[in-house]
Amino acid sequence: MALIQYLTHIHLAHGAREWLGAECARIGMRRPLVITDAGVRAAGVLELALSGWQGPALPVFDGTPANPTEAAVRLGVQAWREGGCDGLIAIGGGSAMDLAKGVAIAATHEGPLTRYATIEGGSGLITKAVLPLIAMPTTAGTGSEVARGAIVIVDDGRKLGFHNWELLPKSAICDPELTLGLPPLLTAATGMDAIAHCMETFMSAAFNPPADGIALEGLRRGWAAIERATRDGSDRDARLQMMSASMQGAMAFQKGLGAVHSLSHSLGGVNPRLHHGTLNAMFLPAVVRFNAQHESLQQDARLPRMAQAMGIARCDPAGEAMAEALRDMNARLGLASGLAALGVTEDLFERVIDGAMKDHCHKTNPRVATREEYAALLRASM
Repeated sequence: MALIQYLTHIHLAHGAREWLGAECARIGMRRPLVITDAGVRAAGVLELALSGWQGPALPVFDGTPANPTEAAVRLGVQAWREGGCDGLIAIGGGSAMDLAKGVAIAATHEGPLTRYATIEGGSGLITKAVLPLIAMPTTAGTGSEVARGAIVIVDDGRKLGFHNWELLPKSAICDPELTLGLPPLLTAATGMDAIAHCMETFMSAAFNPPADGIALEGLRRGWAAIERATRDGSDRDARLQMMSASMQGAMAFQKGLGAVHSLSHSLGGVNPRLHHGTLNAMFLPAVVRFNAQHESLQQDARLPRMAQAMGIARCDPAGEAMAEALRDMNARLGLASGLAALGVTEDLFERVIDGAMKDHCHKTNPRVATREEYAALLRASM
């Protein structure tokens, strides 16, 4: 039986940051710790985001790395305790929000973070004791502000998922004005992350009709707006559409993701310097072709429905036209031509495949890949 669950408060509008003080009061947070990164702070986005807070200055932890780590989680917990805080506000991209969720667990649960990882069977060990969290995204990609999960590189080097409905932020304040200064390449990479969420969710064979509808509409909005947002970062409508697509992708992916994410999670763990959204963009064309003729996609005409949302006139059963459209979009956005351009070499394949086979997204791909098929997907994405 499918579980369909949507629980958080979402403010989506230009100027939504004005709700921050009211949302803290509603949740009962009087002195939250702000979790962000140095770049968001230096760009002035942190100050803008906090303009809706009317109380005393809040303590800030800006040590979020590009890919959250268990070591950074420990530092965040230390800052939370030293600040005498009673909750968390995450202001940033997916990394800040995921780090905040790691802190929400580690500050209130005993033992190493690995104990609570989904792949380790730890989801059920996460309890209502987690710290309350408000999420304010400054990118339009991960959708972590409305998601029940987080991705953290743990001490043994694995990039693991942590999933429990208690991790869902109590409030998502989605203000597109916080993304107006996002550089073009980061706009493109995070935007393709949102598009990957929508596409992989829609391709998943699991039964969740509301998720399908949300994903398909998110894909339509994201595909139509991503070039405009990348080309002109001040395009307010494009920024609004991308923030909606990001939010919708994450609202929908409770249904499950797939091989794009199992590969990008694993490769991102092997080389943490690689951007998650960029990796998703690299893997999407090959995975679309790989999934295209699976019976679930054929029965429900899923490729033609995605093609219609993306404005692709020709939709062949093998998915070649859609794969080509994805490659063309990556090129127009200025993203890498493939994994090789990112410095990925074939000697990493076995480690990447090891991680992909164990990833929580592996078995929710409509066509569950073998080691040999993962190797073929990697080669096709080079």
